[in-house]
Amino acid sequence: MKQANEFMQDILDLEQPEAEEDRVWRACRPTAAREADGDVFLTVPFEAQKKRDPRKRGFKLEPDPETARRDFDLRLRAYGDAIVRVSLAFAGQARGDDGPMLDLHDSLRREALSVRETETGWEVVDSAERVRARVRTAEPPTQFWRAERGIGDLAETLDLEVLPDGATSIPFSAYDQFTPNKHESLALAFVERADAPHRACFSLRAAPDEAFAGTGERFAKMDLAGRTLRLENIDALGVNNRRAYKNVPFYVSSRPYGLFAHTSHHVRLSLADVSTRAAQGLVEEPRLDLFLIGGGSVERVLYDYRRLTGFPPEMPLWSYGTWMSRMTYFSADEVREIARRLREGEFPCDVLHIDTGWFAQNWVCDWEFDKERFAEPEKFLREMLDQGFRVSLWQTPNVSSESKLRQTATEKRYIAPLKTGAMATASDFSAQEYAGQIDFSNPEADRWYREELLAPLLEMGVACIKTDFGEFVNLQGDFLGMPAEELHNLFALLYQRAAFEVTKRITGDGIVWARAGWAGCQRYPVHWGGDAAGSWDGLAGSLRGGLHLGLSGFGYWSHDVPGFHGVPDFMNSKPPDDLYVRWTQFGVLSSHLRYHGTYPREPYEYPEVADIVRKWLRLRYALIPYLLDQAKKTTQTGLPILRALVFHHEDDPACWRIDDQYYFGDDFLVAPVMNASGVRDVYLPRGQWVDFWTGEKLDGARRLEKVSSPLDRIPVYVKAGAEVRVYPDPVQCTDEMDLTKSVVLAFDGSYRGIAESILGPVVGV
Repeated sequence: MKQANEFMQDILDLEQPEAEEDRVWRACRPTAAREADGDVFLTVPFEAQKKRDPRKRGFKLEPDPETARRDFDLRLRAYGDAIVRVSLAFAGQARGDDGPMLDLHDSLRREALSVRETETGWEVVDSAERVRARVRTAEPPTQFWRAERGIGDLAETLDLEVLPDGATSIPFSAYDQFTPNKHESLALAFVERADAPHRACFSLRAAPDEAFAGTGERFAKMDLAGRTLRLENIDALGVNNRRAYKNVPFYVSSRPYGLFAHTSHHVRLSLADVSTRAAQGLVEEPRLDLFLIGGGSVERVLYDYRRLTGFPPEMPLWSYGTWMSRMTYFSADEVREIARRLREGEFPCDVLHIDTGWFAQNWVCDWEFDKERFAEPEKFLREMLDQGFRVSLWQTPNVSSESKLRQTATEKRYIAPLKTGAMATASDFSAQEYAGQIDFSNPEADRWYREELLAPLLEMGVACIKTDFGEFVNLQGDFLGMPAEELHNLFALLYQRAAFEVTKRITGDGIVWARAGWAGCQRYPVHWGGDAAGSWDGLAGSLRGGLHLGLSGFGYWSHDVPGFHGVPDFMNSKPPDDLYVRWTQFGVLSSHLRYHGTYPREPYEYPEVADIVRKWLRLRYALIPYLLDQAKKTTQTGLPILRALVFHHEDDPACWRIDDQYYFGDDFLVAPVMNASGVRDVYLPRGQWVDFWTGEKLDGARRLEKVSSPLDRIPVYVKAGAEVRVYPDPVQCTDEMDLTKSVVLAFDGSYRGIAESILGPVVGV
């Protein structure tokens, strides 16, 4: 459909053919307030609006006097000192404190609320007498200057202001209009279809200079103001489009506050776009469950979001080493040869990943090693571990029509049967037909996946499962636990949880390698950025995705070095040497480092730059103690490891627009080179900085123009005075590390740049 630049079409979808008989109900002025079990309930009447006259231009809302208003209870609930939950169910029940997306931290307690009358309405206060919400029920003041009242009667609305932390004001958008019946947004509303509530919307007031970020792995500019987004998990087919593998119904505002829409249904967010005065949302289910989060800083907002949906766990030491992969290795002997060449070339590496080629038939996932090409898997896995390599395996949640598991999975309903006449579809490059997807809403299917498919592999020595795909759910599938529309975005969470938990139980290390995501998936790391193009724009898009994901609650994130697919030939275009090096540098200074793609990715395949890559990998291992320290903070705060500048400089408007630099932990400011010239501008935020390579001292709050970097360096600066733990000895894998030998590198007046006596012959020396 064409964009209409009209709230009623672009947000509420009333132009769609299936919406011909839909009816809008809008919130009016609350009529009562009461307390119950520590919550406050507002009685909110909703008023039916007349159906539009197709002969008239545009949409205008006019009350339908022939239809009686309908009252609904809007619930206000407080958690701790900075979260207020606004819930309203137009059908069914309001959501409780359980459900797979929520993982309420022990420190997060419900705070009892009470209500008191004021001259203009009600105030909702907590036990400390802090105002957590205000409701205005008085008529807005007007002054007539002519005998006529004006253009249309003043429409009633919900005038609600939430103060989640008692200070940060988040008003619902009560009067976003041109005339009283020509609205750009509605504070609260629902759309009725076939005489039943069908979908719901909300609008919060936006300031003219307000910036927004988050919403998942968004391959977009840092400030999302002026964008309308559909939060629907999908195979993004790259990182340079509006699609996303990981959508999260959460954003953070520069004011600052956070909004978490607790739903797994598709969500549309219009952030100061359809209306520049509002942050609008449409949820494709007949209820709203909104958590409004204050706290005074971006990090505190993210901290409380994690207290609602879960903190990232600590990762095993070996996971911070290099992961080496391509699509794909096809035999144990081929993997042995890769391992031999990596060790002979002294390219540090901890994980060898086998992608789609370990089965009897490439891509046909049956969770068993091919009996000829991987004849003795237990012996092979022990051999790899003895050399310091863990082995990771690819798999998919889709059961192939060609798989020997099909009959059992179908008969026992481990895969969701399709509705009559529906076609089996899925997303990959194999062109195979799928019998169906494992139904993780079915406890028996979940158990089958954990105990019969994954457990035998983990028990024989596999270290990690790559839980690929997970963005797709066949909406014609008859899933046992919930409708497909509700399961779609949630599927990734259930899928990754199953793999993560069985891996931790058997190996002791909780870890997966995952691509899809939704709210709560940060509990089951590691997630990577999907199928980026092996190009400069693929590099830039990947970083943007990682920055937004870090502003969506995720703590760890990786990406395919140097991009996944070739350009222009998907399988056979070799990445240029300079791109390979530049992406390696970005990967070394990310939380996790994995090489992967459609063309061979091993450093010795790039002999002209292999020496530079070896030095950068050595630097990676030297920084692992620092990474461990930063990961500890990630598990206890709102901070990711790779983080947008706004985490530390949210009062600097420039930092809300910078998406080509980032903090690597607390102390490193990284400016990747994302072009063939090696020249870029660098913004140094306020503070004192030290050039990582030379020790030069620089003042911040300024822009460095046309910084030129030779191929073996990128601009990296460290906070003056920082003390960073590093590992001083070269190693080939983390099994060789004795962390008690770590030393502290102080970026003080004595620092003169990286020295061989500290880190060995690393980059730039």
